[in-house]
Amino acid sequence: MSFRIPRRGGLSVSASLLRKPALQPQISRTFFTSSNTSAKAVRYSTITRNALVASIGISAAGGLGWSMRPETQLCDNGKLSPEESDAIQKRENGVTESSPMRLRMEAMIRQKQKEIVEALEKIDGEKFIVDAWARESGGGGVSCVLQDGNVFEKAGVNISIVYGTLPPAAVQSMRAHHKSFDPNDDKVNFFAAGLSMVLHPKNPMAPTVHLNYRYFETMNEDGSTKSWWFGGGTDLTPSYLFDEDAIHFHRTLKEACDRHDPEYYPRFKKWCDDYFYVKHRHESRGIGGIFFDDLEDKDPEQLLSFVTDCLGSFIPGYLPILEKRKDLPFTQDEKNWQQLRRGRYVEFNLVHDRGTKFGLNTPHARIESILMSLPLTARWQYMHEPEKGTREHRMVDVLKNPREWVQTSA
Repeated sequence: MSFRIPRRGGLSVSASLLRKPALQPQISRTFFTSSNTSAKAVRYSTITRNALVASIGISAAGGLGWSMRPETQLCDNGKLSPEESDAIQKRENGVTESSPMRLRMEAMIRQKQKEIVEALEKIDGEKFIVDAWARESGGGGVSCVLQDGNVFEKAGVNISIVYGTLPPAAVQSMRAHHKSFDPNDDKVNFFAAGLSMVLHPKNPMAPTVHLNYRYFETMNEDGSTKSWWFGGGTDLTPSYLFDEDAIHFHRTLKEACDRHDPEYYPRFKKWCDDYFYVKHRHESRGIGGIFFDDLEDKDPEQLLSFVTDCLGSFIPGYLPILEKRKDLPFTQDEKNWQQLRRGRYVEFNLVHDRGTKFGLNTPHARIESILMSLPLTARWQYMHEPEKGTREHRMVDVLKNPREWVQTSA
């Protein structure tokens, strides 16, 4: 027996009524297309564990929601775990402005994932495959992936909602940035939620785009928040540079930043240029955007609003560019250049990206989600150098010398 509770922002929570569980509850990972979940659902695999199973589902109408499965998960002290407490709160009260920040962030990224996937499907004409998965040690996620579409060679829009306990090494590392960490506490409960996206269009005139916005908090045993911060950013990686596209992309991000703090855009733009630098190639991965991490300098309500605006700026900031470039003519040589640039994209992600390296070195990590950002195809050519005066040479020059695409007062 199940019921559905309306939630703010068009979201809903579906949950099975609490009942006595079987001795061996199972997680089912399910693949289906976003257009017809009931007709095209295919059971993929099952994992058995004696704990609460929180698997994420998509309703036939396309709304995102939780599908709770027993059994109840208890902490060592016999009390409900933070994950179970949150599940009960969502089931009984929904998510409101008075809900914990972690639940509001979760609700927001679910809604944004739905909006982005729907917008991309309209452009491509094909449907995303939706892979709902559960994490054995707490939480889960939804990976929406489109491969070999009409516009996109590969596109991924993922969300993850994770509960767990930080290992001692991670606690020690985070203490350097967060004084709220107790130096005597080697066991820290945490929650992390984020939306990540990478789009690799087929046409070399259309740029690749990357987006990631996330929230992290540590919790006391009773589920109350101990420390928290936001992180994220958006950046553009063209193979061929159109100045008007770069200006439009950066201006849209600046407008989102300026609504909250005029210092955000210049600060986060430089942070982005510094972070997405391919050190062994002495060039940037793309033409930048914004990037920030460990952001806790304002009230969490203000920062949630800021992150929401940044996510909201993606569709108006990128889709007009894609619409203009996706059908432009191109040659095989231009396609080969795109493949070379994608090779550099792969190099950064596997060699320098902190998130990728952390994920690949984490036990029981979900590798498919970690490597979702990689393009379907790429190319490495020995000692390739573009000829001077060509569009390819100008692209490399901009990557070696990052530019200011919009004026700032800072």
